Amino acid sequence: MNSIKLERINSAIVREVSYVLANEVKNQDIRFVTVTAAKTSSDLSYCKIYVTVLNDTKKKETIEALKSAKGFIRKALMERIDIRQIPELDFVYDESIEYGKKIEQKIKEIHDKE
Repeated sequence: MNSIKLERINSAIVREVSYVLANEVKNQDIRFVTVTAAKTSSDLSYCKIYVTVLNDTKKKETIEALKSAKGFIRKALMERIDIRQIPELDFVYDESIEYGKKIEQKIKEIHDKE
């Protein structure tokens, strides 16, 4: 599949999943989830959605809540995104932001020592 089309689908998924989580999901635990990225397979059968949460201590519970709500979220995407097949959704905690914070902290520590 055309990579530009795939990028457009990924950005539409990020936008629409963010909207659904903020406005339509009843579970309060997943209202404050930030969708950082979506990576859809080239055959549109699978989509990994990367998320972060405000409260780091609730990571596991939030991912579990997202997984239990994925049928509802997928159905909402069917109504919002005009593609033949909505991919199977998988929610994954985005570790890159935490990793970036750790790197930033290490750099700050090195500069403070100098």
